[in-house]
Amino acid sequence: MEIKKLLFVTKFEDLCYDALNSLLSLRKAALDHVVFLNVIERDNVTMKRGQGYLKEEEVKLKETANIRFIDWAENLFEMGLEVGAYIEVSSLIPEILKVVERESPDLIVIGHSPKGALKQLYAGSDVAELIRRTMVPILVFKHMAEDKIVPERLFERPLFATNWSETGKKTIEYIKAMKNVIGEIHIMHVVKESALKSPDTHEVQKVRKAERKRLDDLCDELEEAGINARPHVYVGDPQREIEKAAKEYQVSMVILGSSDKAAILERWVGSVTKNIADKSIFPCLLIPGENRHH
Repeated sequence: MEIKKLLFVTKFEDLCYDALNSLLSLRKAALDHVVFLNVIERDNVTMKRGQGYLKEEEVKLKETANIRFIDWAENLFEMGLEVGAYIEVSSLIPEILKVVERESPDLIVIGHSPKGALKQLYAGSDVAELIRRTMVPILVFKHMAEDKIVPERLFERPLFATNWSETGKKTIEYIKAMKNVIGEIHIMHVVKESALKSPDTHEVQKVRKAERKRLDDLCDELEEAGINARPHVYVGDPQREIEKAAKEYQVSMVILGSSDKAAILERWVGSVTKNIADKSIFPCLLIPGENRHH
């Protein structure tokens, strides 16, 4: 599961060259091709007070995007990377899916602006729809602070939260493919409080030890592949505990798998994965499961 080709979806306000630059460490994990996509929303070029279709506005927006992409491409060419670009007037998700079909990328990168004065550029529903409709992993990029500082080493210290699904196994294979760019990975599992309701302390410790053993085995598997890994068992609400662990260990991103069973998928994407991707301050790498309804 090598990451050879990256699809970089940008509206420029939320993802600029500094963000792209922080992903270029993936060259150590086989990255050799970057495809840019800029989707100009139809609302920006149509029907303003009866003026009809604003052809001039479309040309201006396309040319502006083109100038930016040419500048970025020159930098990437110097590094020996292949580059492609698409600039389309369309709707975001259908256009991403069209380019995915044409280009077969190994990773889709989309931006996420904080709520507030800036309009939120990609809603959580967009992320959920994308997970449902593509098998390609998605990186929801976040700037780590209000001043939009980009984490320089995005893959240096990730956190992977496993729920022991089949998708978790697929995610581990994806992580192994990044062994040359990961410095150290934290692996966690959140035990629900309902699993610890026994009044017997011995029983509670048994649950903790069993989960810790599974995590230790997973860490051993990653160590064998050449990645330093540290296990953590947390107890409580998965969304809160994942965010807590991410802050405690000052991770560079959160990696999550979306569940592979259709019924669970809606609940998992609808809550934990979608909410963390949407609300967390950390960049999120989302690995879709095997069974997907288009």
